[in-house]
Amino acid sequence: MTGPDPTSTLPPGFVVVLDEKTRVVDNGRALLGGAPTTHLLRLTPRARALFSGRTLRVRDAASAKLADRLLDLAIAHPLVGELPAHPDARCTYVIPVHDRPGPLDRLLASIGPSHQVIVVDDASTDRAGIAAVAARHGARLLALPDNLGPAGARNAGLREVRTPFVAFVDSDIVLAADTVPTLLRHFTDPRTAVAVPRITGLHTASSQTWIGRFENARGSLDLGARPASVRPGSYVSWASTACSVARVAAIGDGFDESMRVAEDVDFGWRAVAAGWRVRFEPSVAAAHEHRAAFGDWFVRKLQYGTGAHPLALRHPQSVAPAIVAPWSAALTVALLAQRRWSLPVAAAICGVTAVRIARKLDVEGSAGIAARLTAGGAVGTLLQTGALVTRHWWPVTVAGCLVSRRVRRAAAVAAVADVVLEYANNHTIELDPPRYWLAHRLDDVAYGAGVWLSALRGRSVAALLPQLRRSGTSRKPVASRRNNASSSALRSAVSSSSHSS
Repeated sequence: MTGPDPTSTLPPGFVVVLDEKTRVVDNGRALLGGAPTTHLLRLTPRARALFSGRTLRVRDAASAKLADRLLDLAIAHPLVGELPAHPDARCTYVIPVHDRPGPLDRLLASIGPSHQVIVVDDASTDRAGIAAVAARHGARLLALPDNLGPAGARNAGLREVRTPFVAFVDSDIVLAADTVPTLLRHFTDPRTAVAVPRITGLHTASSQTWIGRFENARGSLDLGARPASVRPGSYVSWASTACSVARVAAIGDGFDESMRVAEDVDFGWRAVAAGWRVRFEPSVAAAHEHRAAFGDWFVRKLQYGTGAHPLALRHPQSVAPAIVAPWSAALTVALLAQRRWSLPVAAAICGVTAVRIARKLDVEGSAGIAARLTAGGAVGTLLQTGALVTRHWWPVTVAGCLVSRRVRRAAAVAAVADVVLEYANNHTIELDPPRYWLAHRLDDVAYGAGVWLSALRGRSVAALLPQLRRSGTSRKPVASRRNNASSSALRSAVSSSSHSS
């Protein structure tokens, strides 16, 4: 992928709003937030005057420069409801399909008429059924002689696109009328290459199994309700291309056809590495028909995990299952030791960390802010450790439980705590706690097994090893098919910068 034009700027009328986690500190003289590293952005009086509450509208070169900086640091996001329409929003839908005429018919009906649609038949056995559905909806059919997989099928369709934008939509998706039009508004930012909606569960008769209800509450593709700049290590570190809109001029040849899984993660990370922005816009959604039969579901989760090693080969700095700062590593070791001195030492580590952050912040109320950041980092460290114990490293955990009482205690806490927290914070769960817990643990087992399988095949443990990084680093990888809350473990690493306007 080639990078964006370095001279391009945000157009007049472009609006950004501060992220919900961004704090206005020091009596309005600074902003504290961002991802994957937390930044302290100091504002000049002229820059402060550009804001209206928590929003900023581009009116001139100065406001465009500040808005661009806020987007770069993920301190703010585009306010999509107030973005101007793109002057040329022509878009072609590319739909890869393999032997699913029923879901394809449902998807094409949700897209509706008057759209350019290319259905790519990836060597289906029921070619006639796929062709009949495409013809009934007026879609162009591109039949492949050999099965190329999702990446190859999308690329085949991409080569036929003649519009500025392309919407990649899997056949098991159902689109709302406003999903793609809303995503297209993001491209008024000339540096946006890809925009994706929230992927929610499609409620059908078959989705009412206990696995289906778990997946509707905690689907691997559902990245949450918080807008994000998708980038390695952020709270949204990857985005699915089950439904995505892309700028054709930005994505080059598209997907890596040698990858049958995790090609969407690689696609987004390459765009970010080239200097483009990838936006996650949860105000609109695409409903996905999750696998609801246990066998299909378990195998799919395992397949997700097998993408870890291929990603490690292509993005070695972005696939570690955990990134730890020295202080959070020391905190983890102290707590896992489960000695009498563990809690006092952990408290001392947090205290020293809070003092160091307060000194670095140097703003009014820095002590309280530093305490909150440290507490958040400590909670994130515990969540990250629990995820390693139950997900990525579960084979090691099982072995350790056979010989160590301390490992058994740590595993028991980790195996219960995350489900308790999710049940407390997610009121949409339609599954009783015992079956939700079981499905959660089976999800972890399947994904972790896939990671280990890919590591064995590749003869490399790169995708299993955590990385130790000092405060202030710009990226914190999260290599999981879940929106990993543990990425907050390092957010007390504050980078200070200033803005002159």
